[in-house]
Amino acid sequence: MMRLPLFHAAVILGVLVGCSSQAIKPAEVLDEQTGTTEGALAEPLEFVESAHNAALANAKRESFAYLGPIEWDRMGEISYGLWIHVAPGNDAQVGDIKSQGAVTLELDDGPVVLRPLDGPDGPGSGHGPYKPVASWGQSAYFELNVDMLQRMAASQKLELDFKGVDTSTVDFLPSHATGAALTEFARTRSITGD
Repeated sequence: MMRLPLFHAAVILGVLVGCSSQAIKPAEVLDEQTGTTEGALAEPLEFVESAHNAALANAKRESFAYLGPIEWDRMGEISYGLWIHVAPGNDAQVGDIKSQGAVTLELDDGPVVLRPLDGPDGPGSGHGPYKPVASWGQSAYFELNVDMLQRMAASQKLELDFKGVDTSTVDFLPSHATGAALTEFARTRSITGD
């Protein structure tokens, strides 16, 4: 008698685990229109506006930013990029993130000014692997190479700074540690520290 309920519980648990694993976005997707394989994180990394900026703006709602690395593989020709989305939730608006010098990464070894890539969806892609979180936000793709990805993964500090619509800077801090996710991305893309 006791085995039957345990058996049913095991079957139900197995079905639930199988269903939940299907809901997770794959780390690699083939864009059939372009023949490009896109490697990405299951979810982009989330950043929140620093408390200092939010206090200055008397924020009614929080501002968020998102960052996700991408690998594009088009028949063996591999390139990388960073997808960034910013969704301001208060009066401290950021400027056009696609303009030169508008976005800076703060790492342990110093700031890195990001350079925008051409095209709304990255090089040769029919659509992007990450989806904008807010319709009023801005999304853009930025240059990334293996060295920069490794620096980001190894850095204890990873912050996003955006130029504001005035002369200010709007700073965003990660809501969770970023190193493990970036290291795992590099590992799944066969990028090693050698």
